[in-house]
Amino acid sequence: MSDRRTAILEAAATVIARRGVRGLRVEELAEEAGVSKALIYYHFDDRAGLLRRTLAFVNNRAERYTAEQEAADPPADPLRRLEQALLLELQDLPHVRENSTAWGELRASAVFETELRSELALASVIWIREVADQLGEVRPTAPESALVASAERLTALLEGLSARWLCGILPLPDARTAMREGISAEVAHLARRAACPSTKDTPSRADLD
Repeated sequence: MSDRRTAILEAAATVIARRGVRGLRVEELAEEAGVSKALIYYHFDDRAGLLRRTLAFVNNRAERYTAEQEAADPPADPLRRLEQALLLELQDLPHVRENSTAWGELRASAVFETELRSELALASVIWIREVADQLGEVRPTAPESALVASAERLTALLEGLSARWLCGILPLPDARTAMREGISAEVAHLARRAACPSTKDTPSRADLD
């Protein structure tokens, strides 16, 4: 990705976090990125293309800072790795706040901006798959359908807790405690499912190969 294209996407994430998707204006974006309006249209064709690429950029940036932290401070066991990966999204750091706010704005706008839905669905399925794989390391004998269902519940919980923290409804320590409790509940549920494999979980849209 070119430096200017990256600068535009970084600026788009900043403006969306600040103004929301509906408040995104090409003039402000160009000023934030230090480029011309023409260059924005050159790289992204139209508003829909810009929004799709910004959503992918925000998602990739979250994966990158999570991977960097895990490499710098690798947890000792699978459960700690799972907790760290999810709790990294609940940190009072400027880049985490901006990324999480932009993601929430883009996700909410998909209700009206239908062209975002396929990109959002793909990013969500990949995230759920990653969490399911981590849960599988914690509970390797749990059925695949149960792992995916637990991963979908945990990612939904994290998105909800993040939104409440970012808008000031929920203090950050309480959000992190609730996330840990959710992880513990799902790990216990998977232990029960491993012991009783005949029990069926609700089918998940993310239960993919």
